[in-house]
Order: sequence, then structure tokens, then C-alpha cells
Amino acid sequence: MNRIAIISDIHGNIPAHDAVMKDITHRDIHKIFCLGDMVGKGPHSEIAVDRVKEQCDVVIKGNWDDSITMKHEHETMLWHQKRLGEQRLDYLKSLPYSIDFWMSGKLVRLFHASAESVYKRVQPWDSMEERLAMFNNTESTGFPDKEPDMVGYGDIHNAYIQNYRGKTLFNVGSVGNPLDLKQASYAIIEGEFDSKEQGSVSIQIVRIPYDIELSIKQAVDENMPELEAYIKELRTGKYRGLKD
Repeated sequence: MNRIAIISDIHGNIPAHDAVMKDITHRDIHKIFCLGDMVGKGPHSEIAVDRVKEQCDVVIKGNWDDSITMKHEHETMLWHQKRLGEQRLDYLKSLPYSIDFWMSGKLVRLFHASAESVYKRVQPWDSMEERLAMFNNTESTGFPDKEPDMVGYGDIHNAYIQNYRGKTLFNVGSVGNPLDLKQASYAIIEGEFDSKEQGSVSIQIVRIPYDIELSIKQAVDENMPELEAYIKELRTGKYRGLKD
């Protein structure tokens, strides 16, 4: 059996990333896939990109990874762009949209946000039509001979697993900016990698405590823009746009 760790949405939070990677090293993990959004929100986008590039077997593009490469006038985006530098921005531009692979006879597809766009957000409480559309073959994902049996994604910072109509949809949550629990999150999928022969497949959501106050201190030390909103999200596990 092979185990693949799937991480996403690090957002420049290095203490959280280090805690997750430490946990991964203690398990029998064969590959590490990253579903994007290494950058933004947190203070150390440049370190997150470098570590993911070194540690992960597959890296795909998130909405922040895409947006940060564009021309901006907003203070926050300019701050993160400056820290990344041209070489890392070029690397982010080169990232693929999605990956398909076989796992014990199941076709698995991973992308950042949805089958349509890195900017289209799909929540676990959205309509059945919206959630089933995650299994569509689109111009973004390409058009293989069949639709995936299992789809995993990041983006919403809210880990879950749902099964319906013979398909499995799962979200791996966020390493560096979780918005469901105040703990880093990632997923492990287990089965026979690259095998079309039917066999057992399992998905596990893993939650990891990390030093939130260290992450906040690093952001304070760097005099990061939008600091108070970031601190609130880390300490409460709630999205900054929600009313108290």
C-alpha cells in the first residue's frame, strides 16, 4: 500500500508548515502533493515556496499563487510580491492546474478550488449540483476518457469528506490558515498508487496543533500588512469576513 500526503494553503505560515511536515516524516508516506496557495496572508511566502518546491513531489496552482503573479497596486499584494522575487513568481506561473492519477482502481483528481477555476469556491454545504460539478471534465482539467471517482481540493480552509452517487469529494483543509479548527490540517490517501486494479482505498484527515503565537510573532516582527485580521483568523479559526 502507498500513502500520499496532500497539503494545501500554507499561506506563508512556517511554524504550521513545519508542524505538518514533522508529522508526515513520522508516518510511512511515499509522496507529498501540494494543492497550492503557498503564498499570501502570512509573513513568509518566500520560505513556503522554497520548502514546498523542495519537499513535494507534485505542486499545483492556487488562486493566491495565480493572483500574486499579476500586476497590482494594492499594498498587501505588493508586499508579498517583493518578498517573493522574480524567480519564485516565475515558478508560480509555471504550476499546473490539476493532477489525475489512479489509486487502487479509482481515478483521483486533485486541484485547488474547483474544476472550473482557481477562483471558484465550493463549500460542503453548497447545492448537490455544485458539488457534483467538481467531478466534471473541463477545459481547465482536460478531457480524459472518464470522469474522476474521487476529487480532492483545498481553497476553503475547511476539511471534510463526503460520499454520494458512488463518488467521493474531500477537502484537505489548510496548513497555515485553518478556518474550521485552530489546528493545521492535511489529508492522507492510501491505496495502490498508479494501479487500475480494484482494491482498498482510504482517506484520512489529520489535524496538527502548532505554535500559533510563534506564527503571530513572526508576522508582527515582519510588520506585515493586514496584521490584525491575520491574527484574528489564527487565534479564532474564523474567517476575517465573518461578523462576530
